[in-house]
Amino acid sequence: MSTIAYYTEEGLKKLKDELQQLKTVERQSVIRQISEARDKGDLSENAEYDAAKDAQGLLELKISKLEDIIFNARIVDSSLLDVSKVSILTTVKIKNLKNNVEMKYTIVAENEADLKAGKISIDSPIGKGLLGKKVGDKVDVTVPAGIIPFQVIEITI
Repeated sequence: MSTIAYYTEEGLKKLKDELQQLKTVERQSVIRQISEARDKGDLSENAEYDAAKDAQGLLELKISKLEDIIFNARIVDSSLLDVSKVSILTTVKIKNLKNNVEMKYTIVAENEADLKAGKISIDSPIGKGLLGKKVGDKVDVTVPAGIIPFQVIEITI
């Protein structure tokens, strides 16, 4: 049973595009590999055939999982977001209280996370730690390097 996940329109479109690519291009490629391996003779000792069938199984599993994610995806309407607290699709400016460095992140679904673009997953340690916090709130976030104290400076869309 899958859980509902929230996405931007852009993020959901990327998932749909990836699914289309897997179904049309990748699936045809695997079918071609199986056909070529089958043409080489005895299937009981044909490593190429076994590898192609394994690749087909993995591809179909990936397609199935992606279809499930898309089926359970919901688009978040940014005009309905409450910016009084940190939630998915809000942009939050935080200050690391250890070194006084300010950072700005947009909280997004796991599949949309891109640290270089300033998008962190709602399921990441920092994302989870900031969720529900308000401007001025201080929070200690446990990350692999230890515990980092942050203060919420600003919340926007």
